Amino acid sequence: MTGYDVLAEVYGWLISDAKLPPVEFAAAFADVTCLLPANAQVLDCSCGTGQLAVGLAGLGMQVVATDASAAMVRRTEMLAEETGASFLTLRADWEELTDHFGDATFDMVFCVGNSLHHAEGARGRVAALESMSRLLRRGGRLVLTSRNWELVRSRGSCLDISDRMVRRNGRDGLVIYRWEIAPQWEQEHRIEIAVVQVEGDGSVLVRSELLSCWPYQYGELESELHRVGLRVEKSTFDPEAEGYVVVATKE
Repeated sequence: MTGYDVLAEVYGWLISDAKLPPVEFAAAFADVTCLLPANAQVLDCSCGTGQLAVGLAGLGMQVVATDASAAMVRRTEMLAEETGASFLTLRADWEELTDHFGDATFDMVFCVGNSLHHAEGARGRVAALESMSRLLRRGGRLVLTSRNWELVRSRGSCLDISDRMVRRNGRDGLVIYRWEIAPQWEQEHRIEIAVVQVEGDGSVLVRSELLSCWPYQYGELESELHRVGLRVEKSTFDPEAEGYVVVATKE
């Protein structure tokens, strides 16, 4: 699996207009962040280009932002500098988190951006969830977003081309997903994501990356959360919806 080294430069085209401003990204989780104590310790362990981490820091939280991709961490640091936000950043994958932070360090852990499917199979996914759970204080919450893989697999391998251009930094771009769906759930699947940018002179610049993923069913995720000591408190899972949010509490 590649590490978003190419896509980090154009990841803004993959974020919706509504969540591109850090304050709006953080506001999307206001129903859970309002439960946090003052000066809460918060971990964004799939920080991407930093919109959520910067937004949370703007709310007065003590934020740590980590990602398995060094390129993504650099982009987060750039956004923090641009906005004047101050927080710790670190390149680390999920299983490395407990090497850097003690158990029960955080009041809330965010794992958003549909990132969990990059954990390698059920074993890797449980290991990732176990690390997140260990870092939470008792009563702390994990906030996780996911694709609805039942829907994705029902469509099979396909090419998904956005029906509109996206404007970022004065440039238009078209986002394309190419799905390689394996026959069995437990097998490696692949997604190629391409951002086709139209330059001012009419030329076209394409940046793409092929990413590995291991999908899971919603019932599996619930079971795995319970296995690592997390109780599902809230879920927006809908069999007909493209994605969902799960909030799980450390027991």
